[in-house]
Amino acid sequence: MDAMTPLTEDSDPLCLPPLDAAALLFAAPWRRFAVIGDSLSAGTGGPSPGYRHRGWSDRLADVLRAVRPDLEYLSTAEDGATTARTLDSQIGRALEFEPDLLHLPCGANDLLRREPDFAEIGQRLRRMYELASGSDALLTTFTLGKAYVVPVFPDWSARVARCNDLTRGLAAEYGAVVVDMWDHPVNARDGLLSEDGIHFAASGQAVMAAEMVKSLSRVLARSTHV
Repeated sequence: MDAMTPLTEDSDPLCLPPLDAAALLFAAPWRRFAVIGDSLSAGTGGPSPGYRHRGWSDRLADVLRAVRPDLEYLSTAEDGATTARTLDSQIGRALEFEPDLLHLPCGANDLLRREPDFAEIGQRLRRMYELASGSDALLTTFTLGKAYVVPVFPDWSARVARCNDLTRGLAAEYGAVVVDMWDHPVNARDGLLSEDGIHFAASGQAVMAAEMVKSLSRVLARSTHV
């Protein structure tokens, strides 16, 4: 392809065509998929030319529904939600749904305080994992990417790195699937972020969904070799 030709969802090497995504998850056992957290969990973002305007979590639900037509899907994620708000108003509803696949947030909005309390962030995330682990659901999460920058905080990268370390540590401890977006090549793309400069636009959402599918497919591959 000509280097000047804009990528589309069909030509993007970091995306997965719907049939390929479904093939990777053809043996997926999950029938109740839930998502909690903030706007990043919700897949909030603006449009990208050549890509479906659809968030990563809705895209993943579409793939799962292609192989499990009876899939039930619940998203309680909301813009601006902190870990405290997620604990107070979301995780209870999600657990009542009895998911077998549950996505947890990474605490991005907690970083927007003048001085984030990382001990508190860690405690709240841990409480989330403790509650979620009692559901027997497979847990998923992701780290924040480098493209998300808040210039008003000179130490923003250090904040994100610390929060990502919390996420990786808890995911490892509780056996959660973690999609690590910090060093992902998509971060270097022009037009990755929406006009708000915070959320992935549709092109990034498509890549996020593809990474989730690939990560879940590796879980399935491991389970078949046990």
